[in-house]
Amino acid sequence: MNRPQSFAIWITGLPASGKSTIVRALKPQLEATGLHVEVLESDEVRRVLTPEATYSQAERDLFYRALALMGAKLVTHGVTVLFDATATRREYRDFARSLIPRFIEVAVVCPLETCMQRDYKGTYQRGQRGETSTVPGLQEPYEVPLHPDLTIDTTHVPANEAAENVFALVKERFVQ
Repeated sequence: MNRPQSFAIWITGLPASGKSTIVRALKPQLEATGLHVEVLESDEVRRVLTPEATYSQAERDLFYRALALMGAKLVTHGVTVLFDATATRREYRDFARSLIPRFIEVAVVCPLETCMQRDYKGTYQRGQRGETSTVPGLQEPYEVPLHPDLTIDTTHVPANEAAENVFALVKERFVQ
């Protein structure tokens, strides 16, 4: 397979829907083609940009604009970017798409109840206890993509198979 030019993939879905697990399976597949791949994981980036995050709407708007800009800059410099971020609003992902012409949006679908069962970070538990009021899908709306390039239901598709599906789409779109 010829080495494709850099691009970005935004993997979006509710917290604990399986985004990070798919990213961990996908990254080595992309790197095996010779790509330089960087994962922009929202929690990791947020610890730097907003170390005392409030998750207010204004803060989220700023955070996701900055995340999209970081991804666009990396792509411009030949790095393929995997966005591992909920991005509760469509406008966040659409903004990234407007900055990055070679862009794939992957919608990870998983029922809220299943996400709550999988929640190893305790995000939903904190929301249920009233320690936070901004959990996507629980207290804050999550806008599902209207026209994702790929939809993966993680209640039926294991992470390795999901990564293979994303990789197949990458080969179809970006590799001649």
